[in-house]
Amino acid sequence: MSRSPHRPPAEAGTAGPTRPGLPVVVLATLAVLVTAADTYVVVLALPDILTGVGVGIDELQRATPIIGGFLLGYTATLPLLGRLADLRGRVPVLVGCLLLFALGSLLTATAGGLGTAVLGRGLQGIGAGGLVPATLALVADRWPPERRALPLGVVGAVQEAGAVLGPLAGAAILAVADWRAIFWLNLVLGLALAAGAAVGGGVRRPEPLGLALAVLASVAPALQLAAPAGLVEDVALGLLYVPLVPSLALSTPLTAVTVAALAALVVRSLTAPARAVLPLRGLRRLAAEVDVAGSALAVVALGSLVWAFAAADPATQVVAYGPVLVPVAVLAAGAFVVHERRTRDPVLPLRALRPVGAWGALVVNLLVGVALVAALVDVPLFARNTTTPGDQLGAALVLLRLLVAVPVGAVAGGWLCRIVPPRIVAAGGMALAAGAFVVMTTWGERSLDGVAATVVLVLAGLGFGLAIAPVNTVLLGVTGSDVHGSASALAVVARTVGMLVGLSLLTAVALRRFTAEVAAIGTPFELCPQSPADCPAYETATDAAILTQLHTVFAGAAVAAGLAATAALLLLRGVRSSARS
Repeated sequence: MSRSPHRPPAEAGTAGPTRPGLPVVVLATLAVLVTAADTYVVVLALPDILTGVGVGIDELQRATPIIGGFLLGYTATLPLLGRLADLRGRVPVLVGCLLLFALGSLLTATAGGLGTAVLGRGLQGIGAGGLVPATLALVADRWPPERRALPLGVVGAVQEAGAVLGPLAGAAILAVADWRAIFWLNLVLGLALAAGAAVGGGVRRPEPLGLALAVLASVAPALQLAAPAGLVEDVALGLLYVPLVPSLALSTPLTAVTVAALAALVVRSLTAPARAVLPLRGLRRLAAEVDVAGSALAVVALGSLVWAFAAADPATQVVAYGPVLVPVAVLAAGAFVVHERRTRDPVLPLRALRPVGAWGALVVNLLVGVALVAALVDVPLFARNTTTPGDQLGAALVLLRLLVAVPVGAVAGGWLCRIVPPRIVAAGGMALAAGAFVVMTTWGERSLDGVAATVVLVLAGLGFGLAIAPVNTVLLGVTGSDVHGSASALAVVARTVGMLVGLSLLTAVALRRFTAEVAAIGTPFELCPQSPADCPAYETATDAAILTQLHTVFAGAAVAAGLAATAALLLLRGVRSSARS
């Protein structure tokens, strides 16, 4: 019999809903920090990664699958992972996602070609994406509605801190090792956090034989992929890497051990008692509960949408493969909605989004994503084109002024929700961000040299941070505990889609404005007929056109932030401050 759609989730090894301990919440929050930092570390190391997998520095356009693969895995599977967290408990999903993240890290660390690196990044994306809704749901399980705003703010602050710590950690690692060390470190951290979450979350200890087979099935392929020189070059142990069939490079004893251990593990899991390592006995019931058809439609719809925007070249197109991917996304989304309304156990309980506060929170998160991506992309661009021309590090340090304020605002927003209605806090934060963007539209070539620009950037970061806890507080406050995982997953999807759509749309509009400005300037021959090769008037006019382009993006971000503030004020209803509760 399938689980009742209104029954709260049970953590592993329990018969009913439990209040998770603080240690597992802390470990889950640290996991969110590690995966958030990984996103920004990889951006820093991307040229080295491409070179390491055989892609030339003059082929940077081929980096799209590495970045897009992570985004695809991160976003497309979120509804499924959120639903699993509701059905099977937060901790099992948390542990599973960490193990997927570790596996993806192993594949990327040992990648010898672009395909393996893309696969590894995709698995990392799936694991990283599932951690956020599981962690938010754990917070909602531990703290009652009137006390959870501050913990939600802390989780949001830790996630945003990844944007600050990631580049710093990446620079430190790359200073003493190559790019593969980043992913070896991710592997160790992922496994350690998974083990800690399993122990701290009360996951039942698996039966010994199955556990031994699982370890063997994990270690053997890891050794095959890593191929440490100490083993490969050893006279005796090196035989483990010698193909049993000379024409098949993978037919090594380690591969044979892997296949045999996996086969034995499957058999053991099907015949062992309830403590089996792989829960294969309940797969049929689980497949019915998670709605396989709905999950597949969600993956197709979100995957097509994400790839259409992630693979687009902003200089020439809003979406990539538009005639194919956009119709596929629309058709899959329509079929998904129809299917979810008819099925008994939907992967995404649409009924949970009926309260205004629920769908309002998603609208606010979507608009926040549109505004935020403008800051992340165009503030460094502005710096590189004005005060720090060509200086990547200097531009990143300018953006850091904004990023360091976001975690502070997130914690402050959680605290303010105790005394002020969440909708007021979120609306005030996004209004503050909108005001900061309006000021940015007036920046000139030397504006970043003054203290005033730092104040504007810090206020923008505080504004974005202030909106994090109120949105999640309202979303989790107006939905039941049986759908907190799904609701949290949708919040992440909304923000990610907002960032992708915002990047493409704002860039496209700004480029058209730039093209129009350049066309109005004329040619160097028209401005300086005597010396067209050295025409200060043309250079000055072109620089002004670039500023106009960036100002257009900032103006669009101001509009998006203003709409987010208005939506928060009008739609984030259903939860009051704890002082009024």
